[in-house]
Amino acid sequence: MNRSDDIPFTLGPALLFCPADRPDRFGKAAERSDAVILDLEDAVAPEDKARARQSVAEYLSGIDPELASRTVVRMNPVGTSDFAADARVLADFPPEHVMLAKTESAEDVQAVHSSFPSSQVIALCETAAGGAAAYEIADHPATSAIMWGAEDLMVSIGGTSSRHPDGSYRDIARHVRSTILLAAASRGKAAVDSIYADIKDTHGLSVEAADAVGSGFAAKACIHPSQVAAIRDAFLPTDEEAEYAQALLEEARHHGGAFQFRGGMIDAPLLRHAERIAQRAVGVRS
Repeated sequence: MNRSDDIPFTLGPALLFCPADRPDRFGKAAERSDAVILDLEDAVAPEDKARARQSVAEYLSGIDPELASRTVVRMNPVGTSDFAADARVLADFPPEHVMLAKTESAEDVQAVHSSFPSSQVIALCETAAGGAAAYEIADHPATSAIMWGAEDLMVSIGGTSSRHPDGSYRDIARHVRSTILLAAASRGKAAVDSIYADIKDTHGLSVEAADAVGSGFAAKACIHPSQVAAIRDAFLPTDEEAEYAQALLEEARHHGGAFQFRGGMIDAPLLRHAERIAQRAVGVRS
């Protein structure tokens, strides 16, 4: 099954988190990214959540369809009083995209679907239970994508950090990252890579975003507008890559099976790679 065989994922490549209690930033975040994630969970202090919900509801009630289509609301975890309050306040203005914090089962996705039947769910698997249930979460029809989160994952496991001193992920974080990607792809859903917390380390972000592209992630989340450009650049093929892909696809029209092209043997998987490069060139540039 190909990732695109199920619910189409139209967001990305750069998804920017914005605290839901800062309505003054909503429009700016949307302008500077491919999609904005209005965060009702960790970015908002408990005493500010009621005000944040109202701000999100007011924003959703007044935006145009194009902006609504690239606005995501991160809800609090299922089973909490905050989730119930999120669902109640947003009932009149259901988001097109809901990101569910700490998703741990298909039942969690169903809880969102029951509240917002028309919303697509980005299941954020950021606990040990969520990582272990990635395949059943991806199976739910309302799930459009799965994202993983490193730091909450380590908290749930009992660790102290997701990365080694050199910035590379620890094995358990890499394992969950790979599990999320495999679960999403095997169920025809998109996978979203986790944030890169070191805002000043543009090089590290670029390297990680390039790996996300090469591995098959559909998008990467970020926490600051300055990170958007590095993510977009990673997803945008170079001029040489785009030219090669287009030329290869043109040449393939004259062949029915494997053939030689510019010194290499070309078969079906390499053609699929070229198709995806060509699609990214159009999608990111537009």
